[in-house]
Amino acid sequence: MSAAAGDRADRDGPLLVACALRIEQVALRSAGRGSVRGTDRAQAGAYTLLRTGMGPRAAERALRRALDRPGAERAAVLATGFCAGLLPGMNPGDLVVAEEIRDPRGTVPCTGTALLAEALARAVPGRTVHTGPLTGSDHVVRGQERAHLRATGAVAVDMESAATLWAAVRGGDRPVAAVRVIVDAPEHELVRIGTLRGGISAFRVLRAVLPAFFEWHRSSLLPRR
Repeated sequence: MSAAAGDRADRDGPLLVACALRIEQVALRSAGRGSVRGTDRAQAGAYTLLRTGMGPRAAERALRRALDRPGAERAAVLATGFCAGLLPGMNPGDLVVAEEIRDPRGTVPCTGTALLAEALARAVPGRTVHTGPLTGSDHVVRGQERAHLRATGAVAVDMESAATLWAAVRGGDRPVAAVRVIVDAPEHELVRIGTLRGGISAFRVLRAVLPAFFEWHRSSLLPRR
């Protein structure tokens, strides 16, 4: 083995995709079984789908346990699932790629945001991909609270991404990212995910994103100049 190959082996790690809800897990699993083909199917063997449970505490606990397992020490971590959009004009089924995640502890910068956004635009043509800060909350955010978060510069909010990525970076230097599908927005507030058109649209989009995740993961393993 050459020195370069040895260095690459030391850096490489699997992809850990974390989501909170069973409906998110179902969408991603169905994508892995049915819609991932060719080279993407080969790449899918190197990823693990982790359902963390709802809320920041559950997400952090589950992620730490997952990274303690043998072989996960160098895993790249990508948090995904549904979110609430904060900007006027957002629609259910739009995608959000975090440039950074925020919570009261501070911020965690994300890896390869531009590449991931481009890969998602190819994977889900016709869907709008937003980039910007993704903020965390320990409860469902509605009404005036959303306006307050928007004023901070955040483009979307969810309950698990920030906790997931904080746990990931505390466990070591690794690529991290967060991709969320908007299930409700200022003009499209949603009550129950599974019963309204916005929830169905977001579910279908989430089924289509795995190839973009694999492309991001492959890119994150390339030597950095």
